[in-house]
Amino acid sequence: MTKNVGKVDKIVRYVISIVFLALVLTGTVEGSLAVILGIAAVVLLATGAMSFCGLYKIIGLNTKSESTQK
Repeated sequence: MTKNVGKVDKIVRYVISIVFLALVLTGTVEGSLAVILGIAAVVLLATGAMSFCGLYKIIGLNTKSESTQK
């Protein structure tokens, strides 16, 4: 599994995850939307932590800089 998520991308993923989780946990969103946002938050956290995004691999995108590709 080649890393394809860069630093800035990771930070954006973490921030979005925190916002989604805050919306769900505070009850601001409910029902199906809460489930979708919760799942999205977990996926974003996981892909950020692993520095790998399967969707990026499929479409050929790489946000990791060449100097840190290892």
